Amino acid sequence: MTTLTRILAFVALVLFAAAPLTHARAELFETKAKEAFLIDAETGTILFSKNADKLIPPASLAKLMTLEMVFHAIKAGRLTLADKFYISVNAWKKGGAGSGGSTMFAAVKSSVSLEDLIKGMAVVSANDACIAVAEGMAGTEDNFAQLMTERARKIGLEKSVFKNATGLPQEGEVATVRELAMLGLHIWQDYPEFYHYFSLPDFKWNRIDQRNRNPLLTMDIGADGMKTGFTDDSGYAIVGSAARDGRRLFLAMSGLSSAAERAEEARKMLEWGMNAFRKSKLFGSDEVVGEAAVFGGAKSAVPLKSKGPISIFVPLTNRDQLIAKVVYEGPLVAPVEEGARVGTLRVFIGDTLSQETPLYAAESIGVGTLYQRATGALEELAVGWLR
Repeated sequence: MTTLTRILAFVALVLFAAAPLTHARAELFETKAKEAFLIDAETGTILFSKNADKLIPPASLAKLMTLEMVFHAIKAGRLTLADKFYISVNAWKKGGAGSGGSTMFAAVKSSVSLEDLIKGMAVVSANDACIAVAEGMAGTEDNFAQLMTERARKIGLEKSVFKNATGLPQEGEVATVRELAMLGLHIWQDYPEFYHYFSLPDFKWNRIDQRNRNPLLTMDIGADGMKTGFTDDSGYAIVGSAARDGRRLFLAMSGLSSAAERAEEARKMLEWGMNAFRKSKLFGSDEVVGEAAVFGGAKSAVPLKSKGPISIFVPLTNRDQLIAKVVYEGPLVAPVEEGARVGTLRVFIGDTLSQETPLYAAESIGVGTLYQRATGALEELAVGWLR
């Protein structure tokens, strides 16, 4: 069977009848980041995407996966915040005071509570804390990295591969900004009780006080997370989140030339995301979204619905760029059961696939009479080649 795509022109017509048509498509937003991704947390609307699926070194943004592993273990009852972890000679050499990298200055051969190690990772990107956690949870950092990749697949990160717990440069360690932003969203959704660690203003350990490395937290834009990163290969990178006026956005960007440029580009994109869109309800809970052709059925088509209302954030300018499509493999062959997953509603803003929603058969379609099946076969022969 071929893939049938039906353009829901009425969606654009209803929402944007007053929007002027343009012949030259204008960019909704421009950024100096080589890779960037911005998503609305409530609706899943992708507001911006640039090279979002390109594999890049994650740098210290990989620590978000390390923290996800820790939060998951606590939620599952395998660890507690009070558990102590040993700072091995290896953790101290690779991530401690003499390593030249980000560190919480944990003393070698000391024991540190898991909560303090979480603060070290979330606030000051401490490599010694990451290695101590990895060794304590999996025996070695290599073992832990393998578990990180396995866990990433379970939560829907299909491309990211982790080789260590810190994000320090290592061949084969890759991620995408789409998956890094989705990782941040996942942490916020699944572990709200731990999310406050990312917005702590500072962290003091071993009599050394360090400020949170996230520049967004001091900008009065509603930012409350998450992590920065840098390597020579990745450039300056960030995963950020901000909440304002009942909305929450998650951003990931990489490939910036300086810390100052990273801070400014992240700020601009988050503020644009907050100000340049409005929420629109596309369909209600019981509203028919479209229909799918049925071959050999008592009816020639089945109406399609989602399992709930469908809302999306749409741009205030360039509104003519929104296109909605119903996509399904078809025609469907009768019988079709009510509630069966049939297709997907895909909404595009310009060239960006902004949102996908599963669609289900709104009623059952039984097998048609001999005459109906014959008529359907003739119609398929006549028009099927056009698909």
